Amino acid sequence: MLVISCIKQVPDTTQVKIDPVTNTLIRDGIPFIINPYDSHALEESLRLKDRYNVRTVALSMGPPNTVATLRKACALGVDEAILVSDRCFGGADTLATSNALSAAIALLAKDEEVGIVFCGKQTIDGDTAQTGPGIASRLGYSQLTLVDRIESIDFEKKTVKARRKLEGRHEIVEAPLPAMITVVRELNRPRYPTVPMRLASQEAEIKTWDNSILKMDVQSVGLKGSPTWVSKIFSPERDKGEIIGNGIEDPTGTAALLIDKLLSKDLLTV
Repeated sequence: MLVISCIKQVPDTTQVKIDPVTNTLIRDGIPFIINPYDSHALEESLRLKDRYNVRTVALSMGPPNTVATLRKACALGVDEAILVSDRCFGGADTLATSNALSAAIALLAKDEEVGIVFCGKQTIDGDTAQTGPGIASRLGYSQLTLVDRIESIDFEKKTVKARRKLEGRHEIVEAPLPAMITVVRELNRPRYPTVPMRLASQEAEIKTWDNSILKMDVQSVGLKGSPTWVSKIFSPERDKGEIIGNGIEDPTGTAALLIDKLLSKDLLTV
């Protein structure tokens, strides 16, 4: 049984800078990390490997330098790492991304039965939470989102029971395998790689699948397959703050000053 974790390489958001002329991301010198939510997806796949002896695969789509992120997954213990990378895949939105990842998972499923596909609930650079559900829809897999605990898995009966974190409550659901599960941070605490595993990961084979392998219609991937696109990226302007009144000694007078200020800027109606 195969357990796949989809991981994405994202820029460290504390280091992101925008070119004021081109309004594009300045990538030079920016460190890249595994999307934090995907780290929990990867960890859960490794826990299933430890418990059920399933085979694990880390799958990512991105430019060639994404190999570094997949090596981190190898250092943690995945059995195989695959990079989906081709120029025609560049500029993909969530629809085109889920198309390409679904094709890669379907290709893996031809040789080995897929039980579970894990994804982080969302990425910190896009925040759409659409790629995981998109994969499930295209492959016809059961879809369990916002999972914060795996209650039980029966690989013989091909069922999974999980707890979903909702607003103000939890929901326990059971679904047939294969299933796509998106996870939240409360699910687990990711492990750290050992020094021997780090060293071994430098020699690990990272397979690269381009479109000559996936054989996808170029109109369904990359920019051509993306109905949405980013028209502009910019850093928000920071206005200098203003301190008015004395809220400690004269809270009533300060409140009146604040109301007057808001009225003068048409930010408050009476």
